[in-house]
Amino acid sequence: MINASRPSGAAARWCQHRTMASAAGLSKIVVVGAGLMGSGIAQVSAQSNLQVTLVDVKPEFVEKGREMISTSLKRVAKKKFDGEPDKQGGWVDDVMSRIKTSTDTTESAKDADLIIEAIVENLSAKRSLFKSLDEVAPKHTIFASNTSSLPIGDIADATSRRDRFAGLHFFNPVPQMKLVEIIRLQETSDEVFDSLVNFTKQLSKVPVSCKDTPGFIVNRLLVPYMLEAARLVERGEATKEDVDTAMKLGAGYPMGPFELMDYVGLDTMKFITDGWYKDSKDLKGNELVAPVRSIDELTADGKLGRKGGEGFYSYKK
Repeated sequence: MINASRPSGAAARWCQHRTMASAAGLSKIVVVGAGLMGSGIAQVSAQSNLQVTLVDVKPEFVEKGREMISTSLKRVAKKKFDGEPDKQGGWVDDVMSRIKTSTDTTESAKDADLIIEAIVENLSAKRSLFKSLDEVAPKHTIFASNTSSLPIGDIADATSRRDRFAGLHFFNPVPQMKLVEIIRLQETSDEVFDSLVNFTKQLSKVPVSCKDTPGFIVNRLLVPYMLEAARLVERGEATKEDVDTAMKLGAGYPMGPFELMDYVGLDTMKFITDGWYKDSKDLKGNELVAPVRSIDELTADGKLGRKGGEGFYSYKK
């Protein structure tokens, strides 16, 4: 995926040594943001025998994050040790023992090897966080943002370590989704890139590499597809139900575009596309990501999808 050809002999042994050495340095992981994504990243890191500190601004936020991790681990343990409750409990306790929580971002950063940011999708907030982290984290610490839509370079500009900065985009739900997009800046060093590739592999994930382009790989393809599905229905060419059925049965997708938009959140969809259409260097003013009337109307009415009980579909019982 990353190299066009596979080295052999002495070169292969050197590459393997370099890879193992890079991965070995990332033993202390700090995840900032204890929401759905942050807690998921903390969980899979702890499952991979790494020491993790999960950080958020309030004690109740980190406690909720721990509860989400514990609930998720119990589901995993039930499948892993079916009919063996003692082993289930022991395994969960072992993984949880590798997760610390904190509300002190500065203190948590002081001995971190890798800091992964998973806070609100707001450029100013992310820049402010990384600026403060840059002042206290060791020089060797790698910074990574889990943003799904904001330019990595714009976030990294708040720091003095663009060579040790990258995007590390996990997918929801983190414990189940195998893919991680690694977004590499021009300045990102080979050492840092290798470390992140091997970190994701250590988590039993599959890394793919991408330049710092709007939406990276998945969202750059997926978001315009969903927007065009909404436009197709607005034009009266098909119903949303038939579009979802067609894409599931005809294209083999697990969810149709309207089901997926409701799952992602229509406010999230609007936030991403508005940002691209108004401000993105590559997509500004591009009709591919132009606002869609039905999404604008639903979000204005507070119908944000599954999380609010109603979006394109109703989820009220």
